[in-house]
Amino acid sequence: MAKKIEATVEEKLRTLYDLQLIDSRIDEIRNVRGELPLEVEDLEDEVEGLRTRLDKLNGNLEEITQEIANKKNLIEESKSSIKKYTEQQKNVRNNREFNSLSKEIEFQELEIELAEKHIKEFKAQIEQKKEVINQSKERLSERENHLKHKKGELDDILKETEKEEKTLMDKSLSYEDLIEERLLSAYKRIRGSVKNGLAVVAIERGASGGSFFTIPPQVQMEIASRKKIITDEHRGRLLVD
Repeated sequence: MAKKIEATVEEKLRTLYDLQLIDSRIDEIRNVRGELPLEVEDLEDEVEGLRTRLDKLNGNLEEITQEIANKKNLIEESKSSIKKYTEQQKNVRNNREFNSLSKEIEFQELEIELAEKHIKEFKAQIEQKKEVINQSKERLSERENHLKHKKGELDDILKETEKEEKTLMDKSLSYEDLIEERLLSAYKRIRGSVKNGLAVVAIERGASGGSFFTIPPQVQMEIASRKKIITDEHRGRLLVD
């Protein structure tokens, strides 16, 4: 960091005012971007969330489809068992064996009935999932297009201002190196406390810039003499003529 130079009050005020002009131009550039960077970031998060949701929905759809396939296999196995037990009934030696096979057949028939019920429920779930997936795809497409548009806007602004902003930021830092720490700290504190970022303002029509509070003539004379640093008693801003 460059060594702080010993300067007169007038030189300090001039340097502060020049720094204010530079920083105000940086503020203007950033104001042109406005909320676009945050808007783009929010859209990127929303798009990512929609993609994650779609992946999860498609995964659920695959799981349900597999469950249907499993139930169909179970039905085929139960039908095969019923056929086997029915054949065995033809060769039983007593009623006890026949009744036992009948119970097995009845159990397999219940298994088929329950599996068919589950398949019906799964198919209803699939239709619901497909509807949600289609809605999510439409939403994702709309958000992706909006994101592309906003990114294009932001890129255009950045192309126009990025070089100037970088130059001004470097210049702002070089001017900060010329200002003593106490003044620089006050300047930054004031800039952060006012909406327009103006920490150094000129006297306009007997009042500090952007204010309706009149500066007494004696104080105006002191400001014009540039012998000491004077602040606006209402907002604490540094005053120059």
